Amino acid sequence: MNSFQKKFDPGVWQVVKSIPSGRVMGYGEVARAAGYPRYSRMVSAAMGRSPEPLPWYRVVRSNRTLAFEEGSKSYQEQAQLLKHEGVRFDGLKIIEAESDDSLDRILWGPQD
Repeated sequence: MNSFQKKFDPGVWQVVKSIPSGRVMGYGEVARAAGYPRYSRMVSAAMGRSPEPLPWYRVVRSNRTLAFEEGSKSYQEQAQLLKHEGVRFDGLKIIEAESDDSLDRILWGPQD
């Protein structure tokens, strides 16, 4: 692990661990919350290097879709884990968890 990863990875792990059940964050939001706003493409690799299990399935694309190919085993696993936590989908997009909640409630992250 290089010196950048030694700082970046633990920051990503901490943010991902802090996402509550039933909530999601985009890769860019995770990177920004970890203090690295321009490193969204590195978030997935950092999660993969975690020495302990992370709730990886709570991290989605910025357009609120899953990052895996629709129908793939990974896509199905992520969708099932999110649905188990009460997250709902409208087609391929994540929508509010309950009818009286707004999307802002299920999105997790620092407020701008």
